[in-house]
Amino acid sequence: MSDDPGKENDRTYEAGPSQNRGKLLRLADYEQPIRPGSILGEIRSYWEGLRQGRAIPDRADIDPHGIRRVLDYTFILERIAPGAARFRLAGRHLIDLMGMEVRGMPLCALFNTTSRGRLSDVLESVFRGPQITEITLQSPASYGRPALEGRMTLLPLRSDLGDVTRALGCLAAEGQIGANPRRFDLLADRQFPVIPGARVLEPSPSYISFAEPPAPWTGPSAPQCEPTTPEARRARFRLIRNPRTPA
Repeated sequence: MSDDPGKENDRTYEAGPSQNRGKLLRLADYEQPIRPGSILGEIRSYWEGLRQGRAIPDRADIDPHGIRRVLDYTFILERIAPGAARFRLAGRHLIDLMGMEVRGMPLCALFNTTSRGRLSDVLESVFRGPQITEITLQSPASYGRPALEGRMTLLPLRSDLGDVTRALGCLAAEGQIGANPRRFDLLADRQFPVIPGARVLEPSPSYISFAEPPAPWTGPSAPQCEPTTPEARRARFRLIRNPRTPA
């Protein structure tokens, strides 16, 4: 034993050649890669387990502890209008993709404008069917943004009032996020019935109807078109004399 306790402590913590002294370990090297198929499969199995003989589970049945392994990729939607829904809850993965808190934002904020029409049709079919949908996504590469590929699933839920206005969703994207926000193109979608063997309701723009059709004309006669020739337009004018002006 050395007479100098400081030297003894130095020898105690000194790493030898066999201990790879100076080697840095990165946690990212030990993280499991994202596998969208397995993540979507787990959330689908969880949703199926909540049914317990029912066609559609309730929103109140969702327990975060039951999906803790895929919680970062999970979200809950609320239908706010035909073909439109907003995030009620969202996991960390979606926040990383957008670079901000997404609670309260519409689902279409994750999509490029060219895909929002189809997304609206697909979303409405989930609530109107009700039925399950799976969506294939792609975010093209651009400056500071590597290409991303991902998948999304939407599973209908009943609200506390008993209507199908909620959905359990899951989105998993593969690749480096890069500069955010990241938005996706909708490449393909598939629909599945909630009851095996039932008819699938294909997404259609005909579901979207924000206004009632105009009422038919009930007057004595249909409105006449405006005159098109100068002579016809002049014939509709008449001279009005101002009584204060001398004749």
